[in-house]
Amino acid sequence: MADVRKTYIAGHCGLVGSALVRRFEQDRQRAIVVRRRAALDLTDAQAVERFFAEERPDEVLLAAAKVGGIQANADFPVDFLLSNLQIQNNVLAASHRHGVKKLLFLGSSCIYPKHAPQPMREEYLLDGKLEPTNEPYAIAKIAGIRLAQAYRKQYGCNFIAVMPTNLYGPCDNFALASSHVLPALIRRFHDAKQSEPEAFAKDRGTRVTLWGTGNARREFLHVDDLADACHLLMKRYDASDIINVGTGQDLSIRELAELVAHIVGYQGEIGWDPSKPDGMPRKLLAVSRITELGWRPRIGLEDGIRSTYAWFLANKDHWPRM
Repeated sequence: MADVRKTYIAGHCGLVGSALVRRFEQDRQRAIVVRRRAALDLTDAQAVERFFAEERPDEVLLAAAKVGGIQANADFPVDFLLSNLQIQNNVLAASHRHGVKKLLFLGSSCIYPKHAPQPMREEYLLDGKLEPTNEPYAIAKIAGIRLAQAYRKQYGCNFIAVMPTNLYGPCDNFALASSHVLPALIRRFHDAKQSEPEAFAKDRGTRVTLWGTGNARREFLHVDDLADACHLLMKRYDASDIINVGTGQDLSIRELAELVAHIVGYQGEIGWDPSKPDGMPRKLLAVSRITELGWRPRIGLEDGIRSTYAWFLANKDHWPRM
């Protein structure tokens, strides 16, 4: 049997990190190492240095990041830029100093220009202006990509950068002030459905008003499919070029809202507020590079939303009412 590799998964409590733990724990050739933030603050360079010196991981999957939707990015641009830069810089530098054999850096589809041709190919990076509503996060992620590539060029580090599309699944963030669109829709429609008996008793229907026009188009990937892709890439991908991971299919936010409402069981009206931003007009990834390696997503969108809603129902008391 091959030697067991010590694999550090940073951000293991989050949406992506928890999926990576679920997937990589199935691999008997890996011993998983994790730390909660209370035990290891990745924005603290000295703490990161001590951790790497003590644990000496063979591999690192960097899924730790400050993330959020349009409102959170607008409210906390310093946090999104500075915290993510600190996390990336500290983990990549320590990985180099302590001889990590392979590191996977997780980026985001928001790195691509607002008006990039669709679907977005990896070479479109830095080919135009970013979408203003998520620019702080995108700039940090672009810096992380370039840093990973710089370590490879200057020192020969096997650091790879993976760009997933919009993700969802268990352990997502359902706090309305900071969540992304799909968990926010689940939460909004669930809360509205809970109020429906009282609303209809007063002879008036419920109404959920959503941001934007509903015309923007997005692609969604279940986080367990991303974890499968990352497992494959740790085995079979060693190039400096970034690589997209997505489904190759998208739908409008209006279509998504109607699907989520149906799954949740919300029967009220859906309204739209065009005074609020749509974000990027469309975000669809070109995925030929990952599919040529033999990866395909397994979880369809409707099935994935149903299982995510079931997870939310089992854990909804964790989220404060808003």
